[in-house]
Amino acid sequence: MQIFIDSADLAEIKEAVALGVVDGCTTNPSLLAKAGRKIETVIPEICEIVDGPVSAEVTATDYEGIVKEGRVLAKLHKNVVVKIPLIEAGIRAVKTFSQEGIKTNVTLCFSATQGLLAAKAGATYISPFIGRIDDVAGEGIQLIEQLVTIYANYGFKTNVLAASIRHPVHVVQCATVGSHCATLPLSVIRQLLKHPLTDIGLEKFLADNKKASEKAK
Repeated sequence: MQIFIDSADLAEIKEAVALGVVDGCTTNPSLLAKAGRKIETVIPEICEIVDGPVSAEVTATDYEGIVKEGRVLAKLHKNVVVKIPLIEAGIRAVKTFSQEGIKTNVTLCFSATQGLLAAKAGATYISPFIGRIDDVAGEGIQLIEQLVTIYANYGFKTNVLAASIRHPVHVVQCATVGSHCATLPLSVIRQLLKHPLTDIGLEKFLADNKKASEKAK
């Protein structure tokens, strides 16, 4: 499963990339606002750090506006993936971009029917928001599993990119059901490394090594 970092903060992105496990990056207007950056300047910078797909989201909600904005974003860097909301105008734009060879990430997916239409339109990635589904007493991981199965059934090339991931359990669940990718905040990426038994074991090994060294003197 590919791991993307979900951030527009260059320091966070550099830290994640330095681990050697990051395959791409996703951004959105909220993350850009949090980082205090403009999309047209920060996306090229991110693309120089991340050797992989970088999602840049449109803010237009009409077909003509989405297409116009998406074409501009696609020209920022060869690794840019145009991120589009899962609305009627967005699906139309995905089809247009697919015909033009522009990669797309269809975001705000909350149902298998939405994901099916996005795949038929030619989406490169689909972003189901599993954490937000869990928040309203749904089963976010069930949607991931449904999409993986549907895409495999019919040979769709769309990649399931699990989003709105809140904790390591989400990551394990996504990997278990075959999600192609998952985008994680840096905090969750850090949590993937942590286990109390690792810390306890390392502490004991170091203590034993110190004792052995002192005896050898």
